[in-house]
Amino acid sequence: MEKRKLGNSDLFVSPITFGGNVFGWTIDEARSFEVLDGFVEAGFNFIDTADVYSRWKPGNQGGESETIIGNWMASRNNRQQVIIATKVGSDMGDGKKGLSKKYITQAVEDSLKRLKTDYIDLYFSHYEDPETPILETLEAYDSLIRAGKVRWIGASNYTAESLLDALETSKKHSLAKYQVFQPEYNLYKREQFETEYEQICLEHQLGVTNYYALASGFLTGKYRSEADLNKSQRGGGMKNYLNERGFRILKALDQVAEQYNATPASIALAWLIARPSVTAPIASVTSLEQLADFSKAASISLRNEDIAVLDEASNP
Repeated sequence: MEKRKLGNSDLFVSPITFGGNVFGWTIDEARSFEVLDGFVEAGFNFIDTADVYSRWKPGNQGGESETIIGNWMASRNNRQQVIIATKVGSDMGDGKKGLSKKYITQAVEDSLKRLKTDYIDLYFSHYEDPETPILETLEAYDSLIRAGKVRWIGASNYTAESLLDALETSKKHSLAKYQVFQPEYNLYKREQFETEYEQICLEHQLGVTNYYALASGFLTGKYRSEADLNKSQRGGGMKNYLNERGFRILKALDQVAEQYNATPASIALAWLIARPSVTAPIASVTSLEQLADFSKAASISLRNEDIAVLDEASNP
């Protein structure tokens, strides 16, 4: 499988990133191991998680996803074969949040412990922290990189202005630089990334690992009416997509999928993979059967005319 260079890092990743938010939330450890085994056996190597996954589930406290991934890597003895991204900054309770040097230094140790590893390949600022100067945050990361605990850093959910400020601060002070940006981006949600961020990412050669690549499942084609909303735990959020534009996108996905003997999900991912600014969209599956969509998407090279059909149907 073709591997792609992530920004100006030395990380070469598969064209689809596994979204680890499902681990310890919609699937338990045994099923998570099964899906991760299948993912790696299919030739993929990039897994994205965060310290806060999945604190929102009743009974969880955060760290469940990292713990499952750590247990899996330890049991398979495959740490060198996979690239792990995790994040810091989200509210973990008890005042544990933000991007201060003190907190990052503590949080990275907690993540390393849960992941059962001594280094993180890619460490993201999960959200901006208006309370902490960007210089302090970058100095903290720079120290971690020099200590060998983190290899590269990225930013998620930053405003365009803050992202540029961070890149400029790194340059000015000769500090570690964000190499990857993680925005929300998919066939349905295009406008913000394309108008505010895409040019910045291209100009600064940032890798892009966009989340909600399948619009929380809407682009799989599973949800086509209100009657479908109870098909999964995430179904409730689909209501916002059930409109004229959403149906137009599904129709185009069906049309293109037929040409490639593929599913709408595979085509939605293939459209992202074909975008010059995108490195490796993030998507999740909860069963081995669904993994086939990843392999198919990675093998498809969409024709220009098919990209045009999808572009037109999803034009914001």
